[in-house]
Amino acid sequence: MPSISMFSAGAPPLRMADLGPDFWALQGKNLLFAAVAILAFVAIIALIMFGADLVKGRLRDKVQLVVLVTPVLALLAIGLIYPALDTTWLSFNRISNEADPTTGIYTETLTFVGLDNYQFALTDPTMRRTILNTFVWMILVPFLSTGVGLAYAVFIDKAKGEKVLKSLVFMPMAISLVGASVIWGNIMYDYNQVGEQTGMLNALRALVGLDPYNFLVDNPWNTLWLIVILVWIQTGFAMVILSAAIKGVPAELNEAASLDGANAWQSFWRITMPSIRSTIVVVLTTITIMALKVYDIVRTVTQGRDGTDVVANRMYVLSFVEGREALGAALAVILFIFVIPVVVYNVRSLNKVKETH
Repeated sequence: MPSISMFSAGAPPLRMADLGPDFWALQGKNLLFAAVAILAFVAIIALIMFGADLVKGRLRDKVQLVVLVTPVLALLAIGLIYPALDTTWLSFNRISNEADPTTGIYTETLTFVGLDNYQFALTDPTMRRTILNTFVWMILVPFLSTGVGLAYAVFIDKAKGEKVLKSLVFMPMAISLVGASVIWGNIMYDYNQVGEQTGMLNALRALVGLDPYNFLVDNPWNTLWLIVILVWIQTGFAMVILSAAIKGVPAELNEAASLDGANAWQSFWRITMPSIRSTIVVVLTTITIMALKVYDIVRTVTQGRDGTDVVANRMYVLSFVEGREALGAALAVILFIFVIPVVVYNVRSLNKVKETH
């Protein structure tokens, strides 16, 4: 049954003449209700905090801890835990629209199908390619971004014009992923089969006598060209964090190593790298999670065509374009499973660093 909406093709557009007294009265009631709800929430929290402050004796600290932690846990449960559990449950079901035999009204029904959605996600060739692409993003982006950022931080440390050079590399961080995708997709990678080449890279190829190249179609290299966009953005983040960590290494250690006959390369591997290990782990983890949930770049540049799809984009298409919410939920759970080893490794590495100190 088609849904009825005021924004459907057959509905007339909303005009200013339609915004009569009834409309504004309704909006006024909504705003008043929102204001009363906010004031009531603030008043309740203030009363609870005031009551907790009146508690004396040994229970004072425990009561205040409960008062402070309970709202956070409640919001965490409502905004994170419940949606995660609901998505997980949905991934084990199939949604179907069936007409009631008596009324003929279509209703959504959930049917438990076990691991069928996961089986399809792991056996369908297109889905497997999507998961493989996500693995490629997860491996290449953090290591390339961190490696280039670390090298840049080391080579320009205490160099002339260090601040300007760092600003140039960090500047892409101020650009949104969509903006960066437009820059690279329409300016750098643009390809014209006939006529003048407007893409910067193809224009340079034409200047040296090379044929134009369609960067976004040739598979699997097109995925690598998309990865370059995120590496371009995240390198600045890695450089700034690692540069700050390098400056935090005591100069006395490098001076002592120099007196012992160590060259710059040996000092870097035996003093600088162990000293900034925890920072490198944090940077790698942060960029890895960013790469796992990348959506904007693929959606903006290729829309997942020509074998460039990733889990986040495919999950969106399945859930909100094709209406296959259960399969999209299965991909969401798979994406969450990808993140777990990264977080575990991060925690274990940080614990090891604490133990060594």
